[in-house]
Amino acid sequence: MSPIELNKRQDAILQIVKENGPITGEQIAERLHLTRATLRPDLAILTMAGFLDARPRVGYFYAGKKNTVSLTESMMNLKVKDFQSMPVIVSENMTVYDAILHIFLEDVGTLFVADKDNHLQGVLSRKDLLRTSIGSQDLNKIPVNIIMTRMPNISYCSKKDSLILAANKLIEHEIDSLPVVEETEEGLEIVGRLTKTNITKAFISLAETHDL
Repeated sequence: MSPIELNKRQDAILQIVKENGPITGEQIAERLHLTRATLRPDLAILTMAGFLDARPRVGYFYAGKKNTVSLTESMMNLKVKDFQSMPVIVSENMTVYDAILHIFLEDVGTLFVADKDNHLQGVLSRKDLLRTSIGSQDLNKIPVNIIMTRMPNISYCSKKDSLILAANKLIEHEIDSLPVVEETEEGLEIVGRLTKTNITKAFISLAETHDL
């Protein structure tokens, strides 16, 4: 596999850091006339690939390309299917009250809502449940399909996707997990979930492999 190809914005970020490092993400964003949130995926890729080093309260440094080729090849070869975990799935008719109990008993941050054939219908986060629980509504009478996030506003991934692509989706949309799906004629069948913890474990294993 060839080394990672940087896009124009990532090249521009590297040049800024080379000339001005240490420099904060906010300062880089200001020079490019972009928001910090817009740059977050690019900075994450450049840091994980070894082009940049980052230090809290200091900023980004140019790290060169030490071990970049072999590390990048290994990183790009990491697939969702190798690190995904079991999804926690609930029905569309479950009440908000039962969903609150379920999310804490399962100790997860997100529930995936499916129809009777296990096809993805919605995503339900702790924030959704907390927002709904504030007030005097009877949570035993509200089904989760009233408050869940629906397509096309759901981010998801497949087992064959690279972990880098999935990590970018988590960062870009500022969410804790992604449903892992398989496309069928009837819809998107839920086959797993990918969380920030899964990705952290993957990169720890990668660092150990490369003795970083």
